[in-house]
Amino acid sequence: MGKISKHLPTALTGSMILAPLAYVAYLYQKDDNQKQHAILRNFPLLGRVRYMTEAVGPELRQYLFSDDNEGKPFSRLQFEDVMRSAKYNQRLIGFGSNRNFEEEGYYIRNSLFPRLDTELRVDNTEKIDTFKYVIDKEGLMSRKEHREGVQIDPYYLRDDDAVVLGENRVREPFRLKGLIGQAGMSYGALGDHAITALSSGLALAGGTWMNTGEGGLSDYHLKGGADIMMQIGPGLFGVRTPDGEFSMEAFKEKAALGQVKAFEVKLAQGAKTRGGHLEGKKVTEEIARIRLIEPGKTVNSPNRFVEYDTFPKLFDFVDELREAGGKPVGIKIVVGDIEGLREMAQIMKERGSHSGPDFISIDGGEGGTGATYQELADSVGLPIMTALPIVDEVLREYGVRDQVKLIASGKLITPDKIAIALAMGADLVQIARGFMISVGCIMAEVCHTNTCPAGVATTDRELQEGLVVEEKLFRTTNYLTSLRAGLYNIAAAAGVDSPTKLERKHILFKDSNGRISPVENMLEKMTGALEK
Repeated sequence: MGKISKHLPTALTGSMILAPLAYVAYLYQKDDNQKQHAILRNFPLLGRVRYMTEAVGPELRQYLFSDDNEGKPFSRLQFEDVMRSAKYNQRLIGFGSNRNFEEEGYYIRNSLFPRLDTELRVDNTEKIDTFKYVIDKEGLMSRKEHREGVQIDPYYLRDDDAVVLGENRVREPFRLKGLIGQAGMSYGALGDHAITALSSGLALAGGTWMNTGEGGLSDYHLKGGADIMMQIGPGLFGVRTPDGEFSMEAFKEKAALGQVKAFEVKLAQGAKTRGGHLEGKKVTEEIARIRLIEPGKTVNSPNRFVEYDTFPKLFDFVDELREAGGKPVGIKIVVGDIEGLREMAQIMKERGSHSGPDFISIDGGEGGTGATYQELADSVGLPIMTALPIVDEVLREYGVRDQVKLIASGKLITPDKIAIALAMGADLVQIARGFMISVGCIMAEVCHTNTCPAGVATTDRELQEGLVVEEKLFRTTNYLTSLRAGLYNIAAAAGVDSPTKLERKHILFKDSNGRISPVENMLEKMTGALEK
């Protein structure tokens, strides 16, 4: 026993040296013999460093190397704008703007005589009880902060400024005292924790809506009490028969729910102008029940509604839904075909004010999605700041602009972007990724893998444990009310008493040479170029 004890340290030391060397030799031999990767075959072991660096490259760029204004789809500054307003309920910055003023872009025309706070048409009679964080001490390696309960202003519109979907057209119009809602996000693309936190936070903020996305109306959308806009896509999830046909009975069941305020018929999505694909392994019993499909069976959605390939057929369907449900029905489009827009406007004019959609949601080509193809996300569909004024102008030309409300979406996550969209012709704005960030999204860009590290875009139970509903719901509330407060700041600076009064005349476009153009001049160039 004594001899063993004497030589044991030497043996352990030798093992500690030989084991790593043996493993390195194994990896070298494996890399040298494999045929899949040329780099590993030519440079065994060393080539692995390249793949390791490539794997962590996005994180290194996001946190260490990219400029604060460089990140895509959102810069670090844009991300922090959302996070700061959601977590700390404040938007104050110091020293000055980080915007590159040499680049071209839209600017809001300020008035030499801005409105006073007392002159604004805002309804802050009711208060919202929420929570925010306060930083006690900021250190290099740590931050000490605490959460405290506060009462905040909701920044509702006055009753007579409220935006009404389906006014004088449906039995149950949807009256909104806020201009911002949540764009479509399906249960399945997002986990139940995220959906519940968003629903609860939106309900607490009030004056808004929650779009279900095309995956159907889940219990989690309803759980928080938010007003619901149910989206119906070509897959007809939630309103279909076992054979995949439209089910009026299922639709009426959804329309009968008091929480469901409107329906959106989705023709296209900015990042995904195509049908969907859902692997059978993801179709759980719960998702099958929500979407009215078979558990475990792969489902492919067509690129469009099979039965509706013309505007008259589509409008007949919309009219049928509105009559059966008694609630507003709109359509969601992506803009690129101006001739098609003119045809739509002409048919709206011919059919009169009681036919066709109650609202049109316009999604910019820069809009987000849980999963799509690069070629569709990058190059199909016009961005929202181009698409929105074109739709507004075409509808005005045909005298049907007052028949519908326009809802804009596409990276409109800060008050200034929203204000510009409103001035460009939008009546309302809806946001998806901004709200995802409010509940914890860190822009890992793995939404399609079900491995979201923040527990937002995943149904993985363990990952979702990191997202605490009772914590994140208040951040959704804070983010939304902060956006509405920012809109009133901009309205006052522009000399109007409500953001509902922002118009094209309040916007200028400055090119990279410093020349400015009114939006009207740009519209003439846009529509003229598209008609050629």
